[in-house]
Amino acid sequence: QVQLVESGGGLVQPGGSLRLSCVASGTGFTISTMHWYRQAPGQQRELVAGITSGDITNYADSVKGRFTISRDNAKNTVYLQMNSLKPDDTAVYYCKMGVITTSIKYLQVWGQGTLVTVSS
Repeated sequence: QVQLVESGGGLVQPGGSLRLSCVASGTGFTISTMHWYRQAPGQQRELVAGITSGDITNYADSVKGRFTISRDNAKNTVYLQMNSLKPDDTAVYYCKMGVITTSIKYLQVWGQGTLVTVSS
């Protein structure tokens, strides 16, 4: 069984920065793609950024140039560096990983979410 735990959320002023982390734990798996999503109050969950096993990245237009996704395969960890934060970035941020198990099953695993609040 694979579990994801996010951390790094909190309250930050507009223009500030935060770095989110998401660590996968468990045994008998390989991680392929890693993604960050967010869900603001009353809104649908939306894709923020993704990174493949070959380090190809993609971003939502709303965060391009401000957010950077990266991964550390040795630590089974994905990061989201968020700079120049705006009040519109306020949301619960979730990581999702595509996981291949030793029994050759492909699973999409979600974390529990971490709250980011951008406010003065």
